[in-house]
Amino acid sequence: MEGDIFPGIGNSTQFNGRVIQTFQRSFGQVQDILDQNRLLIDEINQNHESKVPVNLTRNVGLIKELNNNIKRVVHLYTDLSSNITRSMEASSEGESAATFRSDGKASQKRIRSG
Repeated sequence: MEGDIFPGIGNSTQFNGRVIQTFQRSFGQVQDILDQNRLLIDEINQNHESKVPVNLTRNVGLIKELNNNIKRVVHLYTDLSSNITRSMEASSEGESAATFRSDGKASQKRIRSG
């Protein structure tokens, strides 16, 4: 469906509010770090173009900060991926464990190994 965040998941899987909040919070943190990185890169470029020794020396610290920020982004994406995977697995296990009949009562599904 057009506009879906996760189009491959299907209609039967529902993400709970916590997963969505985690998703939004993680992407907000990533965006903040990327915005900071843009400022660092701009300053690094200005220092490099100036060729002033003090500015070039300062670039060492700025590049270290940039690298640490990149590591933080990777860590956030890794955590986000793990959270989504766990949520999908939990949802998937819940759907395969039981089904509901038209009268609303649960009935066990038998899973055959194949």
